[in-house]
Amino acid sequence: MTYTPHFNQAGEAHMVDVSEKSITHRSAISEGYIEMRPETLQIIVAGTHKKGDVLAVARIAGIMASKKTSELIPLCHPLPISHVELSFTVEMAINCIRCQTLVKTIGQTGIEIEALCATQIALLTIYDMCKALDRGMVIRSVRLLEKDGGKSGHWQQINSDKKNTG
Repeated sequence: MTYTPHFNQAGEAHMVDVSEKSITHRSAISEGYIEMRPETLQIIVAGTHKKGDVLAVARIAGIMASKKTSELIPLCHPLPISHVELSFTVEMAINCIRCQTLVKTIGQTGIEIEALCATQIALLTIYDMCKALDRGMVIRSVRLLEKDGGKSGHWQQINSDKKNTG
């Protein structure tokens, strides 16, 4: 059997040993969108949803998700997260909300999955809070935009093409 990082020589799954890796500042930025009916978006923007401030709850859910990533993704290392920031941009012209997440740590392995998890859970929280208004909402284009730190250095998504500058 061919050895890959998440499998040992016997083909058994294991957590990758990062103990020999350098401790560096690491960050990741992710984004995703949720599309909805104009009426649903208007309720969120106006702050008149009967369940409360949808984006405030989604922001908290995203932060919590980043901290719980290793409990959700098999073989993912638990990381000491030093900063999480979620921002929402309402795009009325296309009836969607964009979520962008920045996550930072100082550690021996990357933080990309934590950023992606935070974005996805924030968008799922919007869906959950608004599903009675609009079951047809669509979560789309969740992706990594940028990462920095570690041996591979800086990487940035440019127009759907990957560019590694590290």
